[in-house]
Parts: sequence; structure tokens; C-alpha cells
Amino acid sequence: MVTTADYVSTLYHGQGNPDKVTIALTMALAARRKGHTACLILMAEGVTLGLPGATGGINIGAPFEPAADLLAEYLSLGGRVAVCKSCMLHTGLEASQMDGRFEIITAPDVIDLVMGAKGSLQVA
Repeated sequence: MVTTADYVSTLYHGQGNPDKVTIALTMALAARRKGHTACLILMAEGVTLGLPGATGGINIGAPFEPAADLLAEYLSLGGRVAVCKSCMLHTGLEASQMDGRFEIITAPDVIDLVMGAKGSLQVA
């Protein structure tokens, strides 16, 4: 069973929608800064952000920080990123390609995370 988190966000977008990527990372980081445990779940096209360095170059401008900086701080504060295994495989990616800091999770894990959270946000 996956370890639950206070705050769970699901992100369905990748580099093609930098606004939504940035907002999801900004909110996940805000949760960590407030002391909440947090997990950002990458689903659908969002799993492409599981590739190392995939947030590099995503910068929508002020008042937001670049996505790579948001992710770095989020992870440094203990934030978790999880990649939907089915979505990853459907996209043609493999676990060996994903950033080693990220968890690979299954559909039942997603349900456990969402149901166990005190709050959640879907960025669809």
C-alpha cells in the first residue's frame, strides 16, 4: 500500500500546457511550505514530466517561478511525485526512463492517495 499524503494533486498535462504544469507545482509547493505532506500524481500526458529534466525550459513568467525551480524546492522539502504506471506504459514510456526520485504507482494506489488525502486538486 502506498503512503498517503495530506495534499494530493493530479496533473494530466505535460510541456504542451506550461500554465497547468506551473500551477500544479506551485500549489504542491505551497502545501509543503505550509507543512502538509504532499504528493503530485502525474497522469495521462503528465507522465512525460517524469522524464529527468522534463520541467527545464517551462517558465510562464512572473509572478510564477520556473517549473524546474518549483520542482527542485518541492522535492527538497520532502514533496513526492508519483507516476501512473498505466499512463506511463500507454504513453510508450518505461519505469527505467523515469526520474529515480519519483514513485511508480498503480490505479489502486491512486485511489488510496486520493481517498486518504485531507485535500486534493485536479489540474486537468
